[in-house]
Amino acid sequence: MQRFSNKVVFISGAASGIGRETAVRLASEGASLLLCDIDEKGLGTTQKACEEQGAKTTIYRCDVSNYDECVNAIDACITHYGQLDVLCNIAGIAQMQHFTDISPADWHKILGVNLSSVFYLCQLAMPHLIKTKGNIVNMASSAGLVGQAYTSSYCATKAAVVNLSKSLAIEYSAQSVRVNALCPGNVKTPLASKLNIPEDIDKRLLGRMFPLIEAAQPCEIAAAVAYLSSDEARFITGAALPIDGAQTAG
Repeated sequence: MQRFSNKVVFISGAASGIGRETAVRLASEGASLLLCDIDEKGLGTTQKACEEQGAKTTIYRCDVSNYDECVNAIDACITHYGQLDVLCNIAGIAQMQHFTDISPADWHKILGVNLSSVFYLCQLAMPHLIKTKGNIVNMASSAGLVGQAYTSSYCATKAAVVNLSKSLAIEYSAQSVRVNALCPGNVKTPLASKLNIPEDIDKRLLGRMFPLIEAAQPCEIAAAVAYLSSDEARFITGAALPIDGAQTAG
């Protein structure tokens, strides 16, 4: 399939995990890509994988929690390609802590990367997406649909991403810009593998986070991004799609 021929896609968090797999998947379907992340080495690896698929690929180091850097990244995309058709907000961080141990610095860091960056990039991209009748896919989480112990700050930011996506979907529906959120559960990514679990937690409370079904692979989430951001999903907007092995089913 070449669902993204002649389309330009901006992907944050493209240096690893779901972001990298999404970039490679869309590259294989003909997209031209602007890839951003704070990890320049990882971006280079992703760029190489995309170019092996024959895709035009530009990388841009960007701390997405910084508004000015987001401005520059979107400007770089338009300068380089002249248009923007799809925005994929995939950059994210997670932390597991007792609620009373979360410092103001911890709170502001996760808020900046997981929520403020989505707000910044959606706002900056919107005028260009209106021109192309494009769309946005925001990476939320199953933690944005249900509560989870020891991840209160993460849950708060991801729930906000879900409702921000729904709000934008309504506001820009008349201008033919679609906005959707994906809500993965347990996924085998570097983010998940590096998650530090406090020693003194009540492990009985973790069952809802990790259902019995085997964790998803990043490429499975990337496949959902590809579908939602393609013209095949023309009538889907304002959705918060769970990909979580029934974690949020009951």
